Amino acid sequence: MAADDPGEADDPDDAAAAAAKALELIGDPSVKEVHLASRPESASTARRLSLSVVRMWGLPHLADTVELLVSELVGNAVRHTGAQMFGLRMPRRRGWVRVEVRDPSRALPCLMPVREMDTSGRGLFLVDKLSDRWGVDLQPRGKTTWFELRVMDRI
Repeated sequence: MAADDPGEADDPDDAAAAAAKALELIGDPSVKEVHLASRPESASTARRLSLSVVRMWGLPHLADTVELLVSELVGNAVRHTGAQMFGLRMPRRRGWVRVEVRDPSRALPCLMPVREMDTSGRGLFLVDKLSDRWGVDLQPRGKTTWFELRVMDRI
């Protein structure tokens, strides 16, 4: 198991403990950007961190959507950028939850048409369909790909 991956858990209590451990060991992406190694197994860590934050905010109804879309953005960063690290951040403001994945590549992701039998290339399609809005912000060195979900709550 990688140093930045506290492990998967099947039991909900174990999952909550693993999530809390991940926030403690790796950092809280709702407070500041968390840096993760750009390798496939980091996707589970990014999912765990994002689920912990969503639950901490009292928004468990967003858990499945956030988990899926974080997987897609992280997968794109790992597969397509050639980066050694990527960043995960989850800023929040009234009425919105935002998830950002930052990488050092300035290559823009491309929303491709998806056919029923396609087995890959669905990542941004899912982000486009399941988020309320999404985009890419180019930085002097790299980019931030993000999605936002509208929430009806008081923060």
